[in-house]
Amino acid sequence: MTIPAFGVSQFRAEREADWQQLEALLDRVERKSPRRLSSADLVALPRLYRSTLSSLSIARETSLDGSMIAYLESLSTRAYFILYGVREPAWRQIAGFFAHGWPAAVRGIVPEALIIAALFLGSALAGYFLVLADPGWFNAIVPGELANGRNMQASTETLRQSIYGAPEKGGLEVFATALFTHNSQVSILAFALGFAFGIPTLLLIASNGILIGAFYTAFISKGLGVGFTGWLVIHGSTELSAIILAGAAGLHIGRAVAFPGARSRLAAAGEAGRRGALVMIGVVLMLLVAGLLEGFARQLITDDIARFAIAAGMFALWLIYFSFVGRRAHG
Repeated sequence: MTIPAFGVSQFRAEREADWQQLEALLDRVERKSPRRLSSADLVALPRLYRSTLSSLSIARETSLDGSMIAYLESLSTRAYFILYGVREPAWRQIAGFFAHGWPAAVRGIVPEALIIAALFLGSALAGYFLVLADPGWFNAIVPGELANGRNMQASTETLRQSIYGAPEKGGLEVFATALFTHNSQVSILAFALGFAFGIPTLLLIASNGILIGAFYTAFISKGLGVGFTGWLVIHGSTELSAIILAGAAGLHIGRAVAFPGARSRLAAAGEAGRRGALVMIGVVLMLLVAGLLEGFARQLITDDIARFAIAAGMFALWLIYFSFVGRRAHG
């Protein structure tokens, strides 16, 4: 649809004063400060922005000349960032993330988190019984650099030293670092590959669960199941929780892509992606906390009861935080 030349001139004449006024206000804000605007200017700014958007919409639909459309697009973009692009101070954004954004995002993916947790536990059981039935599966499941001698052929004393022994070159700290690095990579990939309908995410979580189950077979066979659990959960209560949340965030995106509902697939994926990104920012922080527990608490604390107490405390802390922080009161 087009309009004649005389219509274009009339269109410009009727609306150009608003455009010029908006441009002058934007110039004043950009060159000086929003504080230089009067109360009347502050009231006029959103009205002029909406008027310019209306002009732009008409200009596009009626195929007005390209230079006018480009001018209106530029003016509208500048006004948008002035009106809506002003951000809160960094400290307030950070406080808002912890006080509401992160826990709310996690509560939004609870169904996926339950699925991922069940898959992880089920896969760990599968890995345990698979290696129990045929110890040869251990080497097929666990990479040699990750096992680092802690396998089905290791002696009881070797495995005991890996749980309770003092850190030494090539010992506990190497295994711990390798396991932490592996789990961090799984977390990132589980989220990043979620867009493929969540299938790679599910496979990654399952493979990690099978790996943990295989390790359990080696330690339980030497009567060290409780000790290995204490060694693992002192940081695993945070690290494994982070893996589950990362997998849930990836699955959340995959589910939105596969089943967008009434929305377009792109809109559904975009909304899920924003929620998942908030979760992943927190997951990175959880992995940092797990790294501190990895490097200090687990190596300094060798008593099983103390390890379990710390693990229970950390898990309870995360559960309470995600369950209750940031909930808006109703009433």
